[in-house]
Amino acid sequence: MWLNRQYLVKLAGLLLASLTAWYLGYFFAVLVPEETITTYIANLQDIGKKPVLRAPVPKRQKCDHWTPCSPGNYAYRILSGGGKQKLAKICFEDELLISKEKGDVGSGINIAIVNYKIGRVTSAKFFDMWEGDHSGEMMAFIKNAPKGSLLLMATQDDGSTRLKNDAKKLIEELGSKEIWNMKFRSSWAFIAAKGFRLPDNIQKEKINHSDKKKNRYGDWPAEIQIEGCIPGNLI
Repeated sequence: MWLNRQYLVKLAGLLLASLTAWYLGYFFAVLVPEETITTYIANLQDIGKKPVLRAPVPKRQKCDHWTPCSPGNYAYRILSGGGKQKLAKICFEDELLISKEKGDVGSGINIAIVNYKIGRVTSAKFFDMWEGDHSGEMMAFIKNAPKGSLLLMATQDDGSTRLKNDAKKLIEELGSKEIWNMKFRSSWAFIAAKGFRLPDNIQKEKINHSDKKKNRYGDWPAEIQIEGCIPGNLI
């Protein structure tokens, strides 16, 4: 008997809940316009269809800088070689002056000469400092660069073995502070101005020496790079 009463109570509760739900549904349908309900359902269905918003791909900057140079400035990036596979690369105003892609990079000291006024390369060459005597040839190349030139230099493999002192002195006169510290297979990058002065706050030179305990590429140290922006109104 007690079980029958319990069953009847549950049944009555179920019927009451059903009637309440029906009444609320009817009341909602009467008060809310059908157009609003249709729009709401359509919006719910469209949620899964809308494309996912993604952050825009950062715009590539000149010479692969992280941030752009200000208008009226030249962008440069000098990367030394690292081992036999990572070749030196010199970029100026987004133009590769010396690189594997151009086929003009070589073992020794790579030098590109740029006309500062027009921002264009006038000559690019590498000087082997392991085989043959090219130190004097490199000196002549530097001396022949006219005033108003930028000189961008980077080592590939070894740039010191046959580099003579008079050549080191010439590069020192251009502003190098590391040329006398050059050792066997040191990674070195340098930028200089001939006949005018570069700002003190830009990267001009870096060096990384070979150390078998720390080398990234076996007998070769890791490559190093310098980059920056040079104002176009220095002369």
